[in-house]
Amino acid sequence: MRVPTKLGLYGAGLAALFAGSLAVAQAVMPAEVAPGWAAAAAQEGGTMEEHAPSGTTGPAAAGTGTDARGLSLEQDGYVLGPVEAPHETGQRGRLSFTVTGPDGDPLTGYTRSHEKELHLIIVRSDGAGFRHVHPVRDQDGVWSVPWQWDAPGSYRIFADFVPAALGSNVTLSRTIDVLGDVAGETSPASRSMSTTAETGGFTVALDGSLQAGGESTLRFTVTRGGKPVTSLQPYLGAYGHLVALREGDLAYLHVHPEGEPGDGRTEPGPAIEFMTQAPTAGTYLLYLDFQVDGVVHTAGFTLTAGTAASSPGQGGTHGHSSH
Repeated sequence: MRVPTKLGLYGAGLAALFAGSLAVAQAVMPAEVAPGWAAAAAQEGGTMEEHAPSGTTGPAAAGTGTDARGLSLEQDGYVLGPVEAPHETGQRGRLSFTVTGPDGDPLTGYTRSHEKELHLIIVRSDGAGFRHVHPVRDQDGVWSVPWQWDAPGSYRIFADFVPAALGSNVTLSRTIDVLGDVAGETSPASRSMSTTAETGGFTVALDGSLQAGGESTLRFTVTRGGKPVTSLQPYLGAYGHLVALREGDLAYLHVHPEGEPGDGRTEPGPAIEFMTQAPTAGTYLLYLDFQVDGVVHTAGFTLTAGTAASSPGQGGTHGHSSH
């Protein structure tokens, strides 16, 4: 075989290997991240791991920063299987998936956390369309929930749970695309900044800031018609539940409430406090769920985390509708 022919076949083989590696990578990172990663690798050369963004599966995952989770479909041997769901808006169906354990079998042993075996968080890549639901698990380990998409786009799906055999929290994610026209949509970062959100007739004011690499307290105050709301009802074991995501890659932050109902010191409003950690400087999307009169409402905010040497800015997006 001639040398040019050999080199041509070798190059074709490398191209095929690269394409296959990219296909796997796109399954474990946000859809908007993979194209840039591939372009960097193609231009600069080097291994795939050298160009992989922080927080993805594999050796490159070491760079995620303090307590950033949910950037991979695998953690500690637990894997989030393919997600089945309607392919476009307007279709009614079910969203379903299976989590497998280190032994490769569907996981059926869970420890309840915040009153549920598994929390399912779904949000579009631009931060819109946030939903926090609790699917039902059958005896074979398949989780499912009735589902219909309200808007098209690329969505991140987070499964947050505690395996009984592990005893600590695991957060896995996948990306799913929903067909439709996305014209006219805007991302939270492009909206006007504010420290208040409106949802379901309630006004929620946010006091506090995020600082990269350290803990901080965020305080939310709920009012209705200008009056403090002191009738918050327990929701998932607290008077509020907060999800925080890093804008861009949607890294999932560790957040926990300060106090709980019935502890003798935590009042049912108007204030709800959380301790959180920002792994890096940047913009973070916050979603607060709270319950009044049996209805759960969601208020959305945007905060900018600064470094220890800078003064962090903060702001909020419009409130999300209750669900």
